[in-house]
This record gives sequence, structure tokens and C-alpha cells, in this order.
Amino acid sequence: MTIAVGEKLPAATFKTMTEDGPEELTTAEIFAGKKVVLFGVPGAFTPGCTNNHLPGYLENFEAIKARGIDTIAVVAVNDVHVMGAWAKFTGGEGKILFLADGSGDFARAAGLELDLSHNAMGLRNKRYSLIAEDGVVTAINIESKPGVNESSASHMLGLL
Repeated sequence: MTIAVGEKLPAATFKTMTEDGPEELTTAEIFAGKKVVLFGVPGAFTPGCTNNHLPGYLENFEAIKARGIDTIAVVAVNDVHVMGAWAKFTGGEGKILFLADGSGDFARAAGLELDLSHNAMGLRNKRYSLIAEDGVVTAINIESKPGVNESSASHMLGLL
């Protein structure tokens, strides 16, 4: 079942790339005591994610943070090295927290997984965005059709 407003995010461990190499972060470390915008993408370096979804969050980084958001994070079912390279490639390093959910454990636990095996892409994230306060979902936007609409940064700004 898909996570809903009022529910606590599932416990999971992500990996993120740091200057010292890969580091593990738990949902508790990311969300506890913080107001976080998390957006999920089907895959790093894919056209829609790189050209349409992520740029809106980079362009609106300051505006989102100014509305009381402690952290903006993106998650994909990719490995930590791919997410680290994507952070550098897009200029998002040091602004957005790039989280690798390599095996899709968080995606499955939150009910936000998407099976793209028919396109030879395997398990991925649905395209979504959410706001979590102290690990509890206060808003969630899951794309109902292809493209970046409900989960966009501009839509998110309207919710903050």
C-alpha cells in the first residue's frame, strides 16, 4: 500500500556520496526533527529526471528553503556512485541530498515502487514528491501520468 499523509516514513538505509566516499544515512538521520522535501525519480541520468524534474528543485532551492524546509533530497533506485556522479553533473552537489536506494528497499516499503521490467529498467521509483515533518508525511504528490506536474518544484512551492 502506498504511504499516505499522516503516516511515518518507513525505516530504511540509503547511501549518499561524500568527499570521503559512500556514507550510509538512515531515515531517522535524514528526517528526525526536520522538515524535509523528498522527491523520487525513476532514475538518475534519465531524460525526464535530468532535464525536467531535478532542474526545478535546483532553480527553486532558495525559495523552498526560505519556506522553512531544512533539507531537499532526491531518491532513486540507483547505486551511490551513479547518484554521486549525477549530483556533480547537474550542479546539485552540496545543495540537494542525493540518496541511493540501490535495491529499492525504501521504494517498496513506502509503496512507491514502479516495475519497469517491460522496458528493461527493472524496479524503479514512481515519480513523486512529498513533505515530511519529523518523518511523518504531511503532503504527497504522485504523478498520475507521464511527465513532471504534480511532483514538480513549482507545485511543491504552492504547498509550502
